[in-house]
Amino acid sequence: MPTQPLVIVFDVNETLSDMAPLGEAFAQIGAPRELARLWFATLLRDGFALTASGDNEAFAAIGAEALRTLLAAEGISGNLDAAVERIMTAMQNLSLHPDVPDGVHALAAAGHRLITLTNGAAANTNKLFAAGGIREHFELLLSVEDAPAWKPGRAAYEYAAASAQAEPSNMLLVAVHPWDIHGAARAGLRTAWLNRTGARYPSYFQAPDITISALTELPAVLAA
Repeated sequence: MPTQPLVIVFDVNETLSDMAPLGEAFAQIGAPRELARLWFATLLRDGFALTASGDNEAFAAIGAEALRTLLAAEGISGNLDAAVERIMTAMQNLSLHPDVPDGVHALAAAGHRLITLTNGAAANTNKLFAAGGIREHFELLLSVEDAPAWKPGRAAYEYAAASAQAEPSNMLLVAVHPWDIHGAARAGLRTAWLNRTGARYPSYFQAPDITISALTELPAVLAA
């Protein structure tokens, strides 16, 4: 891993945003808390399927439709549209993980260029960062809505490289998702897996260049 300043590309959903409160939002509409994880996994699955077939649908549109299907299957009573709106609103009002602000401040102070690349909407990223006090450190807030494909499609990472006017080899993707790490590595980026839970990295994905348990660890690793 080179020690010169990098273009650090951050995934946003789960990597920077704390999605744990979504469980409470599901509970408030009478659904099981654990349905939040199933919903997000379903959303990603269907987004990936559309990408594989050459389509690019908006994250929110897939999320709302997948949510409506899951809630109906759970037999949620009352106004289903209102329940969907409540969950989608909660998704748009998440907070940063506690380790993110200090990690971002330190990376920016070290001279690295910081950008994001999310499968969600750039407007939600902007809201999250503004509330968390880190917006000023980010040069670009990129979304695959403006790219040819969702991550982990190669075209998404190539779009980020072109937008930042950087070579993939001088870019580092930071993500909690092994599928994102794999996609970025295949596109020529360096990778840092943010493993907050102590999970095992799947052997069928290309291994990360760096593994950290908190974002605050990354500046020292890059400086070593």
